[in-house]
Amino acid sequence: MKEEDAVGKLTTRTLAMPSDTNAAGDIFGGWVLSQMDIAAGICAGQRAQGRVVTVAVESMSFIRAVKVGDILGLYTHVAELGNTSMVVNVEAWVRRNRIGLREKVTEGRFKFVALDENGKSTPLPAEEDLPDYARESI
Repeated sequence: MKEEDAVGKLTTRTLAMPSDTNAAGDIFGGWVLSQMDIAAGICAGQRAQGRVVTVAVESMSFIRAVKVGDILGLYTHVAELGNTSMVVNVEAWVRRNRIGLREKVTEGRFKFVALDENGKSTPLPAEEDLPDYARESI
């Protein structure tokens, strides 16, 4: 697979560090999950034009290990919209050792709910009311 096959918009990029490893020396899956939730939250917040909370990780697939020195790129796409909720698909790709082969390493589906200033669920804005940058993730 080539990175051009990634579905969605590049939302975040970070470097996997030695402090993020598990006992086997690979990057800890929980760290990858956390990075994916951060990227999905950025995407969801832009679509909601406000505060969102993760309410479920509907699926998570670890395809290949992430290694120390890999650049982790996270691609997000709003896959489903409800009245107050949405599902964001996330694909994680790496550039091995910062300069090497690009590979897809994980994918997941994260569900979010939009919240108002009082922490209550609130309707998502209509697509036509979104700024241009928020429409790119739809």
